[in-house]
Amino acid sequence: MNDLARRLGLRTDPVIFFWSAGLMVLFLAALLIATEAIGSFFADARGWIVTNLGWFFIFGVTSWLIFLVWLAFSRFGALRLGAPDDRPDYSNLSWFTMLFAGGIGTVLMFWGVAEPILHFASPPYADTEAHTVQAAREAMGFSLYHLGLHTWAIFTLPGLAFAFFIYRYNLPMRVSAVFYPFLGEGIHGPAGKAIDVLAILGTLFGVAVSIGLGTQQINAGLSELFAVPDTVGSKVVIIALLTAVATASIVAGLDRGVKLLSNINIAMASALMLFVLLTGSTLFLVRGVIETVGIYATNLLPMAFWNDMLAHYTSDAGWGWQGGWTVWYWAWTVTWAPFIGIFVARISKGRTIREFVLGVLLAPSAFTLVWFAIFGWSAMEIDGIGAQARAALGENAGMIEEAVARGPEFAMFAFFENFPATQLIQGLAVVIVAIFFATSSDSASLVVDLLCTGDPESGPVRQRVFWGVSEGAVAAMLIVLAGQEGLVALQQVITVVGLPVFVLVFAMLFALLKAVLGEEARMAERARQG
Repeated sequence: MNDLARRLGLRTDPVIFFWSAGLMVLFLAALLIATEAIGSFFADARGWIVTNLGWFFIFGVTSWLIFLVWLAFSRFGALRLGAPDDRPDYSNLSWFTMLFAGGIGTVLMFWGVAEPILHFASPPYADTEAHTVQAAREAMGFSLYHLGLHTWAIFTLPGLAFAFFIYRYNLPMRVSAVFYPFLGEGIHGPAGKAIDVLAILGTLFGVAVSIGLGTQQINAGLSELFAVPDTVGSKVVIIALLTAVATASIVAGLDRGVKLLSNINIAMASALMLFVLLTGSTLFLVRGVIETVGIYATNLLPMAFWNDMLAHYTSDAGWGWQGGWTVWYWAWTVTWAPFIGIFVARISKGRTIREFVLGVLLAPSAFTLVWFAIFGWSAMEIDGIGAQARAALGENAGMIEEAVARGPEFAMFAFFENFPATQLIQGLAVVIVAIFFATSSDSASLVVDLLCTGDPESGPVRQRVFWGVSEGAVAAMLIVLAGQEGLVALQQVITVVGLPVFVLVFAMLFALLKAVLGEEARMAERARQG
């Protein structure tokens, strides 16, 4: 393998690189040969997981959030991620924009209107009536539960663990470095390499699903604007074109490529949100932002532990509403954890544990809350909240809901039909999603390359380009596998792929806890030796 890597001009760990690439190619080949059989396998496996392990996902993410909050406010919160005199390389503003655009920007564009409307029309709690004020409040609560603190806890835990071991222990920039307290020098052996291969494959599939969602939304926007057919073929062409754009950013590198795109995109997304606020029901939305803080705070604790234990009595499926929502959200998000974790660790050297945890948890979650409050409340108001409002709207009641029934990717574009300069704003939304697509893809490609090399410096261009093209190829194949099933098929794949990654990230909590508890003795030993 070493000889092959040299002949190809690669600078990487050949075992990790070739095993990851080989397993990815093997899966793509299997998809081509036995698409229907593999689709059936993922459908069956997903059903078993959500039925028997849904509680594990829900309890796990909540426990991670509790652990992180404890750690930030404990005496260990002052520990610096690096040497005592290290300071951050990026300003707080640039740091936040890179966190956001490399994280869930695509997700907010996809679900900002669609998720509140879906919960509003079909409430998660069986005793809540659709389209009522109570349904609207619960819709906002669940949307924020899914994309607020819990989502960012999934990113914060591995990110903190990576930064801690990489910068305080001077270990390679790989996922396996986190397990040094358990494996010792074994992180450089077969066990460590297996962990890194698993993390790379999980990242490829997690990002590919996000690319698939983003592609569906771009196709929906182009269909509205230019009558581009909403077909599998169109989506594959979109993936190919945007993968080429992402590859160009990959070649430019982290500072020039990702930072520039991130700053541009957060500015455009913020402008879009401000446009909705000022041209919509401004007073209603300002009040909604304030009230949503209370809705989120009130609902966070019960939602964080609700795992629908009585679904056996209320649902024919047996595992209830959360199998198609919360469990798949956590399974999908955790496949991003190695990618976002390494990415965030790389841009966070010099920060304290407290700065890191509070920054990564609170800043993006606050933006998410404002985003959902403006888009979600506005969409529900347009569709009609309560029987009286819907009666007054007549046949116009539920217009966005009808668009969402076609597919969540149509929600944002149907929403903008109720605002001035409709086509201009719809076009801007397509551009924002496309740039979020590029930032997610190029960030993931750079990180996968880091996971292979273990070196903070970028590898050869051909290495990074390979991973960028690979993400596009996996996304295209998942789109082909999904066919007309769309989101349902993507949910099935990622729920299965997410389970082993979820277990891996859960283990990181115990590795980090062991290291932090031993940090005082380690520092005392250093002082004696110094």
